[in-house]
Amino acid sequence: MDHLKTQGISTPKLGLGTFRMQGDACRAAVESALSIGYRHIDTAEMYANEEAIGAAIAASGVSRGELHVTTKVWHENLSSDAIRRAFEASLRKLRLDHVDLYLVHWPSKAANWGAVFETLMTLKEEGRTRAIGVANFTTALLKVAVEEIKAPIACNQVEYHAMLDQSKVLAYLQPRSIPLVAYCPLAQGRFASDPVLADIGARHNATAAQVALKWLLDQDGVAAIPKASRRESQQANLDALKITLDDADREKIAALAKDRRCVNPGFAPAWD
Repeated sequence: MDHLKTQGISTPKLGLGTFRMQGDACRAAVESALSIGYRHIDTAEMYANEEAIGAAIAASGVSRGELHVTTKVWHENLSSDAIRRAFEASLRKLRLDHVDLYLVHWPSKAANWGAVFETLMTLKEEGRTRAIGVANFTTALLKVAVEEIKAPIACNQVEYHAMLDQSKVLAYLQPRSIPLVAYCPLAQGRFASDPVLADIGARHNATAAQVALKWLLDQDGVAAIPKASRRESQQANLDALKITLDDADREKIAALAKDRRCVNPGFAPAWD
């Protein structure tokens, strides 16, 4: 599997998203993913599943050095002391002595960004997290983090898929070699009924969702973390890596409407 290299870490381009997966079902899903070759697991304190993921990692037998684990601090915990407390709680639940990537999950208008990133950079210097980054940051907020504060941002995790334009964010990230990690890369199942993607998939003996996923993963500096609880779905996402899209396929995908959000920022804490 291809990897993205950023800020001293190497991240598999395809990972497992775990939002809305909890308890025994989450543990089983992560154990399944690790058993078939996934090595990139994404979680967050807000998901309330770090304990299940920690148990799955412990039971998997996969060496820590092979794994990339991302977790995130919630927007209500962006004071320096609260970040520390949240981080320590995440490590305990994950049964790890460090994570590979620690992200600000959502921005907050109340945050003191200088203090936030100073705390995150201290965690990195202490070896508790190998890299730091952000999620759901606009280009304006990225400029604050990258240009004003000069934080070593290792990624921006945002909603991105074949029916949502993120060209503005990509135009900022790509020249700076900052990866975009795409959540909701399969648009929460909306691709299954799309005739354009289905037609492309038929030519490649693949599903519409596999085509959409490969379109993302073919892009420079883009990783994707589709949620998949069933082993069949996890394997289908891995199998998407085998598809070879041509220019005609990409032109058809480029022509799709790009205004379909799954996560409405109007109801997100970033916009309180």
